Amino acid sequence: MTVNPLAPSWLDVPADANALAEAVWPRGAARTTDGELELAGVRAHELAARFGTPLYVVDEADARARAQEAHDAFTREFERRGGTATVYYAGKAFLSAEIARWVDAAGLHLDVCTGGELAVALAAGISPSRLGFHGNNKSLAEIDRAVSVGLGVIVIDSVQEIERVAEAAFRHGRTQRVRLRVNSGVHAQTHDYLATAREDQKFGIPLADVPGVVASIRAHSALDFLGLHSHIGSQIFETDGFAEAARRLLEVHRELLADGPVPELNLGGGFGIAYTSVDAPVPLSDIAASLADIVADECERLGIPLPAIAVEPGRAIIGPSGVTLYEVGTIKDVEVAQGGGTAIRKYVSVDGGMSDNVRSSLYGADYTVRIAGRVSDADAALVRVAGKHCESGDIVVHADYLPGDVSPGDLLAVPATGAYCWSLASNYNYVGRPPVVAVRDGEVRVIVRGETEADLLARDAGI
Repeated sequence: MTVNPLAPSWLDVPADANALAEAVWPRGAARTTDGELELAGVRAHELAARFGTPLYVVDEADARARAQEAHDAFTREFERRGGTATVYYAGKAFLSAEIARWVDAAGLHLDVCTGGELAVALAAGISPSRLGFHGNNKSLAEIDRAVSVGLGVIVIDSVQEIERVAEAAFRHGRTQRVRLRVNSGVHAQTHDYLATAREDQKFGIPLADVPGVVASIRAHSALDFLGLHSHIGSQIFETDGFAEAARRLLEVHRELLADGPVPELNLGGGFGIAYTSVDAPVPLSDIAASLADIVADECERLGIPLPAIAVEPGRAIIGPSGVTLYEVGTIKDVEVAQGGGTAIRKYVSVDGGMSDNVRSSLYGADYTVRIAGRVSDADAALVRVAGKHCESGDIVVHADYLPGDVSPGDLLAVPATGAYCWSLASNYNYVGRPPVVAVRDGEVRVIVRGETEADLLARDAGI
C-alpha cells in the first residue's frame, strides 16, 4: 500500500490495522475469536453498553502488577548494591481511592501535591506516614493539615516554605521530616512543557543555593532534614539524565554531610511509556539496575555512604493499564494540499475529546487507536481522531492507520490513557467527565463515577 504523504515520518503503514502492539496495550488486552477487543476478559461492547462512552477502562491486574514490579525492581537492585529504595507512586498521574489502595498493597508509598490529593489518600485509608507532599505553592492550610495528620515527608520547594512548615510543626508539637527540592540544571530530552529541572522554571532551589537553604532548615528544631529531591522531566526514555542529575546531587550531598546527616536522596520520576508502536521506553527493571549502579559507584568515588534512595513513578505504573473507549460519530475525507498535489486525511470524530484527554492538544502527544468492536480486512487508511469540542485543536489521535471502512457507530479504543487523562479532564463545553471502571478476570466495577448533566447543573448557583 502507498504511504499517505500526510503521515508523520515515524508512522509506518501497518501490515494489519487490527493488530494490538503488545507494548502499548494493557497485558489483559486481546482480540476474541470473532475479532472484538476484550479487556481483562470483558468485551468492549459490553462495557460501552453498560457504562456509555467515552469510558476510561483500567486493567486492574495490570496496574497492580506494574506497581509490584516497580517496588520489587528498585528494592532488589539497591539491595544488590548494599542500599535501600522506597518507591512513591506519583498520584498526579491518576489518583482515586482504589488506585491508592492498589499501590499501597504493592508496598509503594504515595506522593500527593495538593490538599485534594491528600484528602483522597487519607480517605482511602493510606497511613499518613507513607505519604509525601510536593508542590511549589502549598497553602498554609495544606501545610497545616499535612503536619497535623503526621505526614511522612514534606518536600520544601522554596525558602518561604521553611518557616511555614516549621511554624506548623511547632504549633502541633511535631518534628516534621522534610526534603529539599533542587533544580539540578539537567534537562531530560522531552517536550518543553514537561521539563521541570531547568533553571528558568518554577520548581525547586538552584543547586548553588542548597547549602545555605539546608542550613536554614537545620536551624529549626521542629524540622528533620532527610535529603535532596530532584525531578528532571517526564516521559523519559533513557537514563543519562538521571545519571547526570544523581552525580550533581551527590556532590552537594557530600558537602552537606559535613554539617549533619543526610540519610536520603530522592531522584524523582518521569519514566516513559509506549504510546505508539515505535516508542521504546527502558523497562523499569533496567532503570532500577542502572540507577543502583550509578548511585553506588558515585558514592564510592566520593567516599560517602550510600543514602537511602527514593523514586516516584506514576505514568509508568498506571499509564499502560488504561484504555479509553469512544463511539464514532461522523467521518470526513478532507483533501489536503501536499507537495504540489493533494492527499486525503480521514477525520474520524468521536464522542469525547479534549475534555477527557487534553494531552494531544496540550503537548502534541501521540496515541494509537484501533477499532474495538470488530476486525476488518479493508485497506488501511490514515486517520485523525478528532473530538466533539468547539476547538480545531481538539484532537485525540493525531495520526494512525485504521481499516478504511471505519464507520459511524464503530467503537474505538485508545490505549495508554491511564495517566494524565482522567486527572486532567475538564467540563469544557459542559461535558461531564467519564466514569472510570476497573476490569479484572471478566468482572467490572466502577471506581470513579461519571458526571451527569444534573451534576453539572447542581454547581450552577443560578439554577
